[in-house]
Amino acid sequence: MVNVGQYNTLKVAKEVDFGMYLDGGADEILLPKRYVPKDLKVDDEINVFIYHDNDGRLIATTDKPYAVVGEIAMLEVADVNPSGAFLKWGIMKDVFVPISLQEKRMKPGDRRLVRLFIDEQTGRVTASEKIDKYLSNYELTVAELDPVDLVVYQKTDIGYKVIINSKHMGLLHFNEVFRELEIGEKLKGFIKHIRPDNKIDVSPGTKGYTKVLGEEERVLGYLKDNSGYMPLNDKSSPEEIYAAFGMSKKTFKMTLGALYKKRLVTFTQTGTKLED
Repeated sequence: MVNVGQYNTLKVAKEVDFGMYLDGGADEILLPKRYVPKDLKVDDEINVFIYHDNDGRLIATTDKPYAVVGEIAMLEVADVNPSGAFLKWGIMKDVFVPISLQEKRMKPGDRRLVRLFIDEQTGRVTASEKIDKYLSNYELTVAELDPVDLVVYQKTDIGYKVIINSKHMGLLHFNEVFRELEIGEKLKGFIKHIRPDNKIDVSPGTKGYTKVLGEEERVLGYLKDNSGYMPLNDKSSPEEIYAAFGMSKKTFKMTLGALYKKRLVTFTQTGTKLED
């Protein structure tokens, strides 16, 4: 059975002048010619995104939508009508959000945070701004130190509320980031702490020394590209470090410490030097 609004791996059933039909079980699904790879042939399998066209027919595409069913994303309003609005989806078709599922009336050019779901009556992919009902920390599907996908939801007095894996709500404290985040921005992160009441604190990037191993190559590359020297060390400000590497001061200090222990760098009063 084909999952609409998701990626599916399907077998090529037959070739026609205007594309290829894929085996969708009960139905054959057209992959228009513009999306057919040159070497694709009958009985081959291909990974495609499935959606309904304006006539209600299932269509396959190799284009990448901005979000799939179950995901939350910031999408731009392309057009509106008395029934709702159409959001740019990254494929040939826009996704519809009814007025009843809008927090306030949408206008062309607006950018809105929405969740995609399958409408039970039409079977089509639909968007909703009413995201809260899909989020719950009652039964968690994550544990401390798990890597997660984050979407910035709201700015508060102490940090940013973030949506975790399109399922839970968490908090990214201001001391974990060193730039202004935009609502709807997507980040990679990990679960830093889960409290007894299931409230979740998150951090950006990857956990502990796993992160440092990747950052070492970036710092070494920077030094090599700048004649073996950079005007940054563990005394530099968080803002200077973030501007250069996009990492927190804590991660930067861990990275420099690891490189120093390997005798790859030395420190000066004004920066860091690559060892010969």
